[in-house]
Order: sequence, then C-alpha cells, then structure tokens
Amino acid sequence: MISWDSIETKWRTKWNQSKEFEIEPDNRPKKFITVAYPYPNSPQHIGHGRTYTLADVHARFLRMKGFNTLFPMGFHYTGTPILGMAKRVQEGERELIENFEKLYHVPPQTIKEFVEPVKIADYFHEEIKHGMIEMGYSIDWRREFTTIDPVYKKFIEWQFRKLKSLNFVIQGSHPVGWCPKDQNPVSQHDTLGDVEPDFTEYILVKFRLDDMIIPTATLRPETIFGVTNLWINPKITYKKVRVNDENWIVSPECAYKLEFLNKSVEVISEVSGAELVGKTVSVLDKKIPMFPASFVESQTGTGIVMSVPAHAPFDYQALIDYQKQNSAIDIKPIAIIKTEGLGEIPAKEIVEKLGITNQEDSKLDEATNEVYSKEFYSGVLRENTGKFAGLKVSEAKDAIKTWLSELKNSDILLELNDGPIRCRCGAECVVKLLNNQWFLNYLDKDWKNKTNQCFDKMSILPNEIRTEFNYVVGWLRQRACARQHGLGTKLPWDQNWIVESLSDSVIYMAYYVLAKYVNSSQLKADSLSDEFFEFVFYGIGELKQISIKCNVPEDTLSQIRDDFVYFYPVDARHSGRDLVPNHLTFFVLNHVAIFPEELWPKQIVVNGSVLMDGKKMSKSMGNIIPLRKAIKEYGADPIRL
Repeated sequence: MISWDSIETKWRTKWNQSKEFEIEPDNRPKKFITVAYPYPNSPQHIGHGRTYTLADVHARFLRMKGFNTLFPMGFHYTGTPILGMAKRVQEGERELIENFEKLYHVPPQTIKEFVEPVKIADYFHEEIKHGMIEMGYSIDWRREFTTIDPVYKKFIEWQFRKLKSLNFVIQGSHPVGWCPKDQNPVSQHDTLGDVEPDFTEYILVKFRLDDMIIPTATLRPETIFGVTNLWINPKITYKKVRVNDENWIVSPECAYKLEFLNKSVEVISEVSGAELVGKTVSVLDKKIPMFPASFVESQTGTGIVMSVPAHAPFDYQALIDYQKQNSAIDIKPIAIIKTEGLGEIPAKEIVEKLGITNQEDSKLDEATNEVYSKEFYSGVLRENTGKFAGLKVSEAKDAIKTWLSELKNSDILLELNDGPIRCRCGAECVVKLLNNQWFLNYLDKDWKNKTNQCFDKMSILPNEIRTEFNYVVGWLRQRACARQHGLGTKLPWDQNWIVESLSDSVIYMAYYVLAKYVNSSQLKADSLSDEFFEFVFYGIGELKQISIKCNVPEDTLSQIRDDFVYFYPVDARHSGRDLVPNHLTFFVLNHVAIFPEELWPKQIVVNGSVLMDGKKMSKSMGNIIPLRKAIKEYGADPIRL
C-alpha cells in the first residue's frame, strides 16, 4: 500500500535541504509572486488552501518556464480582532473556548495564555506556517515577517510620512463604520462574516406635528412634492427626543444611531404609534395624514415612512391595500415626474403590468428598481414642483436636498447597508461621525485617475473583474486609516493613533526584499531612518552618508538596493474575491501614490471562495474545515487538486 504521507515528507525534506525556493537575483528573468498574507487569529481552512495553492502553482509553473521566481510569505498581526478575541477569552466566553478546544484542538494550557493578544497571534502564526509547509508551498521562508516587527513598523512609518507629504493623509470629521463596544472604526476584516460596513446617506425630511418634528428618511428628496401621507407602525413605541434644539419623534433604534452622528440626543418620553395614527402633520405648507402600516420597521430609517404612491410601487400598493379596508380614505397619487415611456402614475402602471396584488409580492423590488432607474436617468420634474419644474431628476435631487437644508427642513441620517453588521466582538456596528480622525483621501481625483490608468495597463484575471475595480475606485471616499486601539504601528506624527489593518498592508510586498536582511540581523530598527527607505526604493541619496547614518555597511545597503531593483515590481498578486473592494484596490492605489510607474504592479489574480453548506467559508462564522485537519485526513495532493 502506498504511503502518501511518507511521499509528502520525502519531498518536503528534499526541498528543505536543497534550499530550492530560497531565491536570489541572478542572470535569469525574474517573477515576483505574492498572495495576501494571513491574519493569525485561527488556523487556515480549506478555502484559504484554494487561494494559496493557486499562487503556489503559478510560482511553480513560472519556474518551469525558466523564470527566477520569488514567492515569499508574511503574517498580518495588525488590528483589533485579535484583541477582541483575547478579551473574550479573558471573559471566559464558552463558545470561543470550545472552538479552540474542539475545532482547532488547542491545548487547554495554551488557551489560558490567550488572554494576551500576541500569544494568540504567535500560536496561530506557527499553526498556519506548518499548514503551508505541509501543503508543499514553494515559499522562501527567509523573508518571513510579522507586521509588529520593529523594522516593519519603521517601514510603515516611512510609508505614512510619504503619503502625508503628498497630501493623501488628511485630518477631519468623516463618517466611518464603528464598533460601540471596542470604540474603534471597523472594516471588512473586523466584522463577523467579513461584511464590508458600507453605509448610505439618507435625507431626513422634517414633518411638523405641533411643537414636535417627525423626520422621515428618504433617498429621493425630489419626491417631497408628491407625498400624500406618512406610514407609522401602531405597534412601535416611539421615543420623543430632544435633538440639539428640536423635539423629534423617532424609533428607539434611530434615537440610538443619532447619538453617533455628532448630535446631542436626550430622551424626553415615549409615545405609541397607535396614538399618532390619524393625526395630521405639515410640510411646505401642506397637510399630510398619518396612516397605520405594519410593514414599517423600527430599525430602518426613523421608523416612520413618507409615502409617494405615484412614484414608489411599495407606497402605491400599500395605499391601495389600506383603501380597500378604509373606503372613506380618498387619497390619490400626485404625479410630479414626467418620464418618457412611463405613464402619468408610473407606480400604478408598473404594479399593474407585473400583476402585483399585495405588499408581500417579491416583484415589488423589481418594480421599484425599474421606476427609480428610468426616472433618475430620463425623468423631468413637472410644473407642480415650483421653481424646480423642468429639472432632470438627476439634477433635482441635489438641488432639492440643498433647498430643504437651507429651509432647515431636513437633516442627515447615515445607516449601514445590509445590516445588522456585527463586529467580531459581537457588538452591532453603527455609523459614527469621527472628529479629528486621520483619513486616506481616496476621494482625490488625480489619485483616482492614475489608479485607473494602472488598472487599464494591468493584467486582471478573470478579466470581468476589471469593471468591478473601476467601480470601486469611482465610489471610494475618505477612509479612516488609524485607530486608537489594536496591534500595529503608531502614526509617526500622532502617537495616539495606530495605523489600521487595511492601511499597513498595501505596499508590504516591497518589504519582502528587506525581510531577509532583518532576519539575518543585518538591519536594526533603531538605526533606520527615512533616508534608508528612500535609497532602497528610489535610489535617492549618497551611499556612504546613508550607510553611516543608518549603521548599515555600504555593501549590504548596495545589495539591498540591487535586490529591490531586480525583484520589483510585483508580477502577480493573488487574493480572494472578497478583497476586491478593499485590499486589492488599496494595494494599487498606494503603489500608484508611492512608487514611479515602472514599479506599479503588473497583474492581479482573483479566485472565488470555497463554499460550506452553500455559504462562503469564514473563520468569523465558524463554518470551516481546518486545513491541517483536511491534510491529515486526505493528504496534501487531494486538497491542492
């Protein structure tokens, strides 16, 4: 009987003895292959095995073609998830500890040490590394590093001083996804299920009820002229709150969210939705009734909805259903937008065309998308919209938003998309307006243009992902680049902040050139200055002076520079599909900002996810098969295949 395990051991031993994957510059053409370095908060699963195996196969194939191919690996300690995990261990969270014991087979004595975040990272660092070795990956382990190594921190300090000198790091007040428990901004890597905490800006239109304001959230402020009524849920207990200098009625969830948006929020009392049904509110000198509706959700918007039945299929169907039960209600839709190809009452037309007969019909989403899309691109406001008559809907939206704000008849509500989104600590995330926060200004037009030029010249596999990258670059705005808690590098000019995990992981491929010299004790953090990095990456500066200042021998310094010139740029960057809207895009943005065009990355390779019961495998969701367990049961070759 063939012993597959002994065959695997034989070849791993041979590769280790021959140093076959320890790559140095020579006279052959080079290839530099990298893959996203792992976050060591648990073992890798077979989904990770797919990503890393594809990169390894690529590297091996290029070697077969005669290229001198470097394939290195590092470990990403930066961020808050490991801190959150250590805190959960300290609190004795049973579910997490059972995962360590039963799923990951961590010894109980070792788990006790996991109250220290670095102990968690170090343990799973070694676990992941062993898995990679067992999978037969052709990695040059001399270049291994972690993102909390002292020299790596010096490298990140240089990166951020460089970005700040280019005015790409700014300070201001901007909205971010936020964990109210950890008191930190959150990104995709910080959430359960790896959900990106994107958010949407809603306009709050203020309706008045005596001395109270009833705000409603909308994405279409231009439809204010077509409002016929408000929908309110009689089963919800609303909050009367003092918001700055006004008295509002909103759902409890909305009152909570407002606290994070730089507003003074004080709860005064409560009022049931049933008490509000039948009352009349006013807006723009117009009286509007409030009708009951069970479909209104407390956690969405303000928990109160403005109804525009002429242009919103959901509102039209809700009004029809309500009138069937209350024949005395004589409210007719008010048409305010004229669109070629649509009738006077577009919502009525599309509802009837699709055969929709009740509010539970799933075709209402299709109807809504069709009406909104056609009106936004082709619609024009009718005469009953006053000074806005004749404006295209695409223009009127911002114009009316500004007008309502000037009248003090509106406000802003920011809500996470696809909520609820939970931090890995378990808390539900919100949107917070951060003051004096440090941001990367991905909104910069010149930066976006150069990045799109890079994408246009790159090879992207599969090619259909290309448009997704262009889309991401288009919508990117300012992004928080630092936090006040977590592992990582402190901002060099503001020690109260730590560079976050999607900002210190964008040009680290260049650090692989240095890591070999760090690991052989030829580079020490204490003596390295920005001049060292400028010389290595740009060839700027006088060799002898930098050698003396940085305490690096001239021949070593010269060799590091030669290594960088030989290996850079990155020839292929491998990663999973989930990193397209964040890490992979930021990787290109930061290379474009920091390096000259000849050093921009050449290729991105994106692979899909391995599914478990129809869902993407995710460490944070616990639906995984650990990689080393699979290797033990089936062998490395079947997993690789």
